[in-house]
Amino acid sequence: MKETTQTMLSIPEKGRPWADLKAELEAAKKDDFKWREGRMALYFYYLNEEVTRVQQEAYCAYWTENAMGQRAFPSMRKLEGEVLQMGLSLHHAPDGAAATFTSGGSESIFLALKTARDWARETKGIERPNIVIPRTGHPTFDRAAQHLGIRVIRVPTTRNDFRADPDEMAKRIDGDTIMLLGSAPNYPFGVFDPVEAIAALAQARGLWMHVDACVGGFLAPFVRELGQEIPPFDFAVPGVTSISADLHKYGYAPKGASMMMLRDAALQRFQTFEFRDWERGAYASSTAQGTRAGGAVAAAWAVMNFLGRDGYVHWARVIMDTVDRLCAGIGAIPGLTVLEPHELCIFVYRSVDPALDIGAVAEAMGARGWFVGRQAEPPGIHMHLNPVHAETADMYLADLRDAVEEVRATRATAGEPAGRTY
Repeated sequence: MKETTQTMLSIPEKGRPWADLKAELEAAKKDDFKWREGRMALYFYYLNEEVTRVQQEAYCAYWTENAMGQRAFPSMRKLEGEVLQMGLSLHHAPDGAAATFTSGGSESIFLALKTARDWARETKGIERPNIVIPRTGHPTFDRAAQHLGIRVIRVPTTRNDFRADPDEMAKRIDGDTIMLLGSAPNYPFGVFDPVEAIAALAQARGLWMHVDACVGGFLAPFVRELGQEIPPFDFAVPGVTSISADLHKYGYAPKGASMMMLRDAALQRFQTFEFRDWERGAYASSTAQGTRAGGAVAAAWAVMNFLGRDGYVHWARVIMDTVDRLCAGIGAIPGLTVLEPHELCIFVYRSVDPALDIGAVAEAMGARGWFVGRQAEPPGIHMHLNPVHAETADMYLADLRDAVEEVRATRATAGEPAGRTY
């Protein structure tokens, strides 16, 4: 069989006008889902055009500054320090706590595992570490653990509410365990793990306890201010050692912004990489990056100050009202039900009618221009809302009703056997 070869693209010999390039970039998006229209329920967090302009202008004001070089750019030290202090305060950090501005939840989780690993190596002599986490824990824990030489022990959640099961986690702890995990909330079902019970277990066993609040960290505190019951999950809980929380989710910063927080700044020495054996002299970094985008820091600072607590509370109310509207509307469609429990901004709906295939419903919604997040266990459709979905909720429900009717009609016309009941 003749092998086909692909011509490698080269840098063009001559440059092209920006107007042409800009038009080509816009044209390249023609098949992308319309996130500004709320037609996606993952991958993006969009508030409105006003906040988008704040993000963009603040980012551009620091588009070339390197947040690593804070001796050269002392303004970066000021802006980053203020962002971190605001985040720590929001999460009830005690005096002496510390935080690091990272590029996203993946880096925050990586740094938490790296810090815990090196802490356990020095203080406990553990050379073959493992972490015990609920099965609903984000796959990034496994990805980071693979890089760091850590074994991950995943434990089934409770059957009735999809939360971590501290009793089962306790059974899996051994002499090489260094960390326990609780999510706030977990991504598959949008429920909070029992952080207080897991943290108490960690304290009793002398273990590191990490809270993954990448989704909820900059939303849950403001939903609590609305009067909704939110389980304790931050440094107000004794035994919580570290927290990851994404600014580029419900902090409404542009992508490339997260925080890894530590109860005790003394632990940062296990996080920091230091090197002196080269001609240039001492090198130190507390992140997995070298160069860091100053624009991400500036934009996070600008949005946090632009919105203020009042703004965050307002948009938290919009999100939670939209969750209620969508869940009520979905539950009113025969054959569909919203999986319970769910908290905050994430929920899953599924089919309870043997004649209604939820996979076919997902395909029908995709054909109507909606980007559908699919849940594997149990099969369903996964929703992760942000403020723009308030504007499209009625349209979504109308299309969902039509999609369900289409699937039923298609199955009836084709004479196909009943689908699965989930």
